[in-house]
Amino acid sequence: MRHKSILLIATLILGFLNGNAQETTSANDTIYNPKVVFTGSPSKYQIAGIRVEGVDNYEDNIIIGYSGLTIGQRIEIPGDELKAAAKRFWRQGLFSRIKIKVDKICHDQAWLAFELSQQPRISKVNYVGMKGNEKKELQERMGIVAGNQMTPNIANRIKQIVEKYYAGKGFEKAVCTVKQTEDLSNKNEVIVDIIADKNEKIKVHKIYIEGNEVLSDRKIKRTFKKTNEKSDLLKLFSQKKFVRSDYKDDLQRLIDKYNEKGYRDATIVADSVVNYDDKTVDVHITVNEGKKYYINSINWVGNTVYPTSLLDNVLGIEKGDVYNQKLLNKRTQEDEDAIANLYMNNGYLFYQLIPVESKVEGDSIDLEMRMFEGKQARINKVVINGNDRLYEKVVRRELRIRPGELFSKSDLVRSAREIAQSGHFDPEKMDIRPEPNEENGTVDIILNLESKANDQIEFSAGWGQTGILGKLSLKFTNFSLKNLFHPSSYKGIIPQGDGQTFNISVQTNAKYYQAYSLSFLDPWFGGKRPNSLSISAFYSRQTGINSSYYNSQYSNYLNNYYMNNMYGGYGSYYGYNNYYNGYGNTYYENAYDPSKYLQMAGVTVGFGKRLKWPDDYFTLTADLSYQVYSLKNWEYLYYMNNGTSNSIVLGFTLARNSIDNPLYTRKGSSFSLSFHATPPASLFGKKNWKLLSETNTDAAKKELYHWIEYWKLKFQARTYTPLNNSERWTVVLMTRADIGLLGSWNKHLRSPFETFYVGGDGMSGSYTYATETIALRGYENGAFTPYGYDGYAYDRFVAELHVPLMLSTSATIYPLLFVEAGNAWTSVKNFNPFDMKRSAGAGVRIFLPMVGMMGLDWGYGFDKVFGKKGGSNFHFILGQEF
Repeated sequence: MRHKSILLIATLILGFLNGNAQETTSANDTIYNPKVVFTGSPSKYQIAGIRVEGVDNYEDNIIIGYSGLTIGQRIEIPGDELKAAAKRFWRQGLFSRIKIKVDKICHDQAWLAFELSQQPRISKVNYVGMKGNEKKELQERMGIVAGNQMTPNIANRIKQIVEKYYAGKGFEKAVCTVKQTEDLSNKNEVIVDIIADKNEKIKVHKIYIEGNEVLSDRKIKRTFKKTNEKSDLLKLFSQKKFVRSDYKDDLQRLIDKYNEKGYRDATIVADSVVNYDDKTVDVHITVNEGKKYYINSINWVGNTVYPTSLLDNVLGIEKGDVYNQKLLNKRTQEDEDAIANLYMNNGYLFYQLIPVESKVEGDSIDLEMRMFEGKQARINKVVINGNDRLYEKVVRRELRIRPGELFSKSDLVRSAREIAQSGHFDPEKMDIRPEPNEENGTVDIILNLESKANDQIEFSAGWGQTGILGKLSLKFTNFSLKNLFHPSSYKGIIPQGDGQTFNISVQTNAKYYQAYSLSFLDPWFGGKRPNSLSISAFYSRQTGINSSYYNSQYSNYLNNYYMNNMYGGYGSYYGYNNYYNGYGNTYYENAYDPSKYLQMAGVTVGFGKRLKWPDDYFTLTADLSYQVYSLKNWEYLYYMNNGTSNSIVLGFTLARNSIDNPLYTRKGSSFSLSFHATPPASLFGKKNWKLLSETNTDAAKKELYHWIEYWKLKFQARTYTPLNNSERWTVVLMTRADIGLLGSWNKHLRSPFETFYVGGDGMSGSYTYATETIALRGYENGAFTPYGYDGYAYDRFVAELHVPLMLSTSATIYPLLFVEAGNAWTSVKNFNPFDMKRSAGAGVRIFLPMVGMMGLDWGYGFDKVFGKKGGSNFHFILGQEF
């Protein structure tokens, strides 16, 4: 900086000497281009005018403002004011040349001129030696765009940012060069080339530790998270590159580990990083462990709200315990049941607790817990920003924080969880924070949200036995039923804003298969309490295949096989399930048989209520449904082929859900226990049910199954355990247990419907007859319940490891590893939860806002089912499994 100051002064002097070398005097005492003698005494002049030259892109008054001089100001010439003005111009960094002249003087007035040359502007930026994602990240960090001015400071800043960026990726020897080339097509503009030479990544060859006795070398190396020897096989998947910032963090982790063990005086005496070769470094660390300390006493000072005995119980640290500073911090600040939360959940937002080592004697420490409780804070206002989808009352009804109430940290966290669960806002970008005002004892709660698209459109097509099967499904998650007949209130083409869910789905294979479903859910029926109302209805019709179609297909297959082998392969055969184009001329229309069909229809009404006990994560739901099944010559269901069956089902579901994020869950759990049953009408009738079940006639089957009877009990549980401390990029262990039982009130009247179809991807297709599809990866679809083996009981146990790959508004992507086991039984009495078939594999989940959750899994089944080993299987997942 000193040489710049000298240059400034020299430039200023030269400006006066050179610019004013010629002095002209007029008759009216006005002196033009006066000669300024810096060795002489200064004279006082009033600035009468200022002329600006050489900066066409700026207004004159802006340039004059940069100088700090004003017209009418009295200054000394020569003097400090002009020197200061030149320095101010240099500090702006906008000018490559600065010259301040005196154009003329008249009596005690002076006219000044600022002759400036601008720094060149950037016409184009080229990135050399960088990958696409690196270029994007560096662009965001540097903020360099065409049109910006290019200065030496900016060039140095670019160099520092690029080299620091690559050092953070393990390229410690990365070098950045900023090259400027004059743009001949644009005046005073330059082309900037940012050239990155990353060189080789630097890895850790060996870590040498001295002075350690309490912790072994191996334990110290295990403490390091990011600084690892490249030959350490126990950390095969851990970072091996050397990053200096990560190394400093690991040194602090080592001190924290010693403190955790009671060694409060542990220090890093010396550390150094030396080159082993061009690609690796050796790390040398010397520690002084000090001695181990214990708690002698804990005294509380300043507590009036809670008694000392209660605080001691919450703290959970007693006399004689090792002085564990990490545990002390967790019990006072971090844990969900920490002392800080005890106070802040009761309004004491301004509470402070400072543990002080009041006495250290030998290896014993007396702790004094100095408490400042402050006064309780009440919520002044709750501000919601970024909501452009829902009516604000819909967001506010989910909040546990309201103006006028005492502040509660747990209510704030719960409110954030409820907003995330709604699905209308990006949970990864929520910023919910309190802004306290200690002077008046209030706090404002600011909710900065970012809306995201939550409606879904599903369009799919598949190839089946009778041709193409298409499906179109529309799911609107922000529906507003009350605005249905008020088009002026629509947001787009549908009524929106009330957070209701409306779903309509159509699936068809032309004449062979049609399915229609409609559902509506209002999570706050009536708008005042979290009581849900759900209504759904469905209808499907499936037509059978003409027997002659199969016979013709088989005959065509034999003819084609004979021709290909005996006569050189004339003709063409496209598969047993497709049409034959040759001598048989069998097409899809010949397969249609309207005399064979299965029709199903039903309607369900449900009502749910959020409970307050045992806690308000629990919900209780009751539903009532009616379903009718109509069959004619339906030979695919071996229980019955003709007739009409009816069922009235009453169900209750007790559930608890405390997960933090429905898309990528990091912590929490969900449990569900449901019981659905039909009335046991057969127990009160006088029919001979045993005789009817043993009589294999259509008349007997029609009478036997006129009213379906069953009870179904299901239990489902999921837990999510975070495996690292990252708030965003959290690796999660998910465990799951499912059990389902389908029983009957009458042993002679087992339900042919509502059974379990177990195995494969768990996606229900068009050819399932009122069955519940259960996934078990590593095995084919329905492998555990093939034709003739209906599932009346099943279990499934899963452990999955989730690793986040992309968490954004546009997409959520995470790969997973899984192990699972399960089985199915044809009778409840045969249920054995320890007789399971095992599998393992890997997969990926992708959530796209307009499509929903998709996945692809590969699983390997280790065991045999009905004599066939599961083996290798791929499974495509569409939709989120519950």
